Amino acid sequence: MRKALFALVAAGLMTSVTLTACDDGGDGGDSSASGTTANATSSGKGKNGVGVVLPDTKTSTRWKNDDPKYLKAAFEAAGVPYEIQNAEGDKEMFKAIAAKMIDSGVKVLVIANLDSGSGKAVIENARAHKVPVIDYDRLTLNGGADYYVSFNNQLVGIQQAQGLIKCMKAQKGADKPVVAELNGSPSDNNARLFKEGYDSVLQAKFDNGDFTKGPDQFVPEWDNDEGKEIFTQMLKQWPDISGVLAANDGLGNAAIEVLRAKGLNGKVPVTGQDATVEGLQNIIAGDQCMTVYKATKREANAAADLAIGLVKGQKKTAADRVKDPESGAYVPAVLLPPTAVTATNIMSTVVKDGFVTTKDICTAKFLKDCRRYGLAAE
Repeated sequence: MRKALFALVAAGLMTSVTLTACDDGGDGGDSSASGTTANATSSGKGKNGVGVVLPDTKTSTRWKNDDPKYLKAAFEAAGVPYEIQNAEGDKEMFKAIAAKMIDSGVKVLVIANLDSGSGKAVIENARAHKVPVIDYDRLTLNGGADYYVSFNNQLVGIQQAQGLIKCMKAQKGADKPVVAELNGSPSDNNARLFKEGYDSVLQAKFDNGDFTKGPDQFVPEWDNDEGKEIFTQMLKQWPDISGVLAANDGLGNAAIEVLRAKGLNGKVPVTGQDATVEGLQNIIAGDQCMTVYKATKREANAAADLAIGLVKGQKKTAADRVKDPESGAYVPAVLLPPTAVTATNIMSTVVKDGFVTTKDICTAKFLKDCRRYGLAAE
């Protein structure tokens, strides 16, 4: 049944990908008015331009709302044809979308992989067709991409740990409080880097007896529902959990829902990442300690700048480089700095940048909390 269903989905995908947009910019988002698939945006189908394959729309709202918007704007400003599609968490569809883009004649491929296995298959196919590949946000291990554009992901983890420690100290709870870690997907290299970052800070606290190391588990595919189930089991086995290092806002909210059901929300600090509206609302409500803002627009612009230059035949250089932990090879990289966000600096960070508006955050349910922190609905 699953194989038959996938065959139908794949067939539909192959049909829809070949359609030409009715206008130059496409519609973006979930609209199919431009003649492309849902969650697809195109301009001239990307022929002789750039193909972008994003991973899913479930694990973080950025992949649906933010990255497509900023990438589209950058390509259109440069007059470069592009096609942006989302694999919706399906690794086979991810490879199929990329293959179709390569066959259609894209000059550059930008991918945010679902895992390194499928990402590597895409890169090998692209290399066989002499199409350069930019790893976007996530490094494809043993993949050998031409460039990598992301944030300093170990610093993301460091900021999460520092934020959690500060919030736990403010709680003035039990001696040697228990810290749980709800990590991202084991197949995502970024999740490993985040963990390296926060463990580098937390381990010292465990070693000197300030904190007690509690349950520590990865969440396959960053699945928030599974994260909720995993944290439910964590709390059953460790009812005295005093802090949760959750790798992103989605997993943070999963933990908060479990804590809320037990009347513990707001009493147990929880971290996050991505500065989602939900995460920011949890922060001002007192249920989430902090999040990490990664300026998606800057990341999209950096990737687009590389891609546009390659389309135009320019030799592009990158200021950094990262070592692939599997192959040992170094990949030219653009690494951007993240920003820690708490209730007190929402206005000066994510709102100031235009990443979210106070109107987004300050719905009726959160209006009182917004007023407490000087956030006024626009």
